[in-house]
Amino acid sequence: MTKRITLVALVLAAGAALAGGGYFAGRFAAGRAGAAMPAAAAAPGAAAEPAGERKILYWHDPMVPGPRFDKPGKSPFMDMQLAPVYADENSDSGVKISPEVQQNLGIRTATVKRAALSTSFDAVGTVQFDERRNVAVQTRVGGYVERLAVRAPMELVSKGQPLATIFAPDWLAPQNELLALQRSGAGTDIVAAARERMRAMSIPEDLIRQSEKTGAAQARFTLFAPTAGVVAELGVREGVQVSPGTTLFRIAGLQTVWAVAEIPEAQAVRLVRGQKVRAALQADASLAFSGTLKELVPQVSASTRTLQARFEVDNAQGKLAPGMLLRLQVQGDPVTRLVLPAEAAIRTGTRAVAIVRKEGGSFEPREIRLGIDVGDQLEVLEGLHEGDEVVTSGQFLVDSEARLKAVLGAMSAGGAQAATAAPVYEAQGKVESVEAGTVTISHGPVAQLKWPAMTMGFGMADPAALKDVQAGDSIRFEFRKGGPMDWEIVSAQKTGGGK
Repeated sequence: MTKRITLVALVLAAGAALAGGGYFAGRFAAGRAGAAMPAAAAAPGAAAEPAGERKILYWHDPMVPGPRFDKPGKSPFMDMQLAPVYADENSDSGVKISPEVQQNLGIRTATVKRAALSTSFDAVGTVQFDERRNVAVQTRVGGYVERLAVRAPMELVSKGQPLATIFAPDWLAPQNELLALQRSGAGTDIVAAARERMRAMSIPEDLIRQSEKTGAAQARFTLFAPTAGVVAELGVREGVQVSPGTTLFRIAGLQTVWAVAEIPEAQAVRLVRGQKVRAALQADASLAFSGTLKELVPQVSASTRTLQARFEVDNAQGKLAPGMLLRLQVQGDPVTRLVLPAEAAIRTGTRAVAIVRKEGGSFEPREIRLGIDVGDQLEVLEGLHEGDEVVTSGQFLVDSEARLKAVLGAMSAGGAQAATAAPVYEAQGKVESVEAGTVTISHGPVAQLKWPAMTMGFGMADPAALKDVQAGDSIRFEFRKGGPMDWEIVSAQKTGGGK
């Protein structure tokens, strides 16, 4: 029994010796380290931030983010602990989201880059007659239509094809006069004058030669088609009387046709006369035609906000007819522009915003100015640079978080400015209790505010102002209106000890 007691005593003594040695070694090492530590390292809060950990700027209540505290503890406003604010999170314009939350929100990003974009666009055009190829066939003498060779509108005619035979009795007298002069051997000048009179009456040369050849006046003549095309307008019928200047036929040429398209204002501003177009039949895309922009009608439709463009399309094969639909691909020169995915832009009607991912994993909303829309991409004119990483999915949630943070920051800043501008009052009293962020004081009358002596609670504009004050101390203090308690202490000075 005595041996067992002796063994236990020896073990306890050895343990005490080891503990004592460790204590003194720790004290010695701490003393060495303290002697070598610069003054800046001994600042408050530095001991709570081991090397390699995130730096804490201050603590605050997330529900009342205005007041700041220099140490952790329970919130004086809510039944919760104060939350730390780290240096890498202290951004006025951005928010930091953990990788886990990013994954849960499905946040995806894309890179802003320069791309070669084509200014080409598609449109739908309707085939119409080329109005510049229309030809009117008229008679310059009164008479009667004896025979019609073309009896229905929209008939195809070729150049030089007979259209109608006209009987013109007014041409008989001039021709008979010319023939009489020639038979009587009249002078050359008189015969020439008679011939000029016939030309003035628009009597064709062929008809004059025929009357001279036969020796009899000719009153019937034939109208021929001056160009190939289609009879777009038939103004007479067989047997009717016509007067000088009457349009008998209107022939529309079909060598080229117009493809008339309605172009939106945003695209019309990029059109220039002479711009090439490729046209394909809506009914058969294998039939393609080439064309050129001939005219952009300078009038905007009030209902559709479009401008009418006329494209001249080659129709040498005669495949196109008025009323057909054409798919037009208006060709433009390629240009290199800074673009971002269309889904990355948040448009509010008055501005456009993109969420930019910054170094360190934080996100920042940035206002941008957009250019042309090129399908799934948008041109960026201002606000972004090549290589910026923008959010393409979940950006609305990030933008909402950033706006909320900005609003809370503005509220805090506004509160601080209001507090700074508030007048400061002075009073004397006794400290009843001191808690985190609040102090209860029994103070004397305040003449400036017409307050009687009372006991009331104050907030702390600067927690350091009451650092050495304890319950029972008599103090002279300055206070102002503001803070969560309506009144807050600006500074305090002891006038007596605790009781």
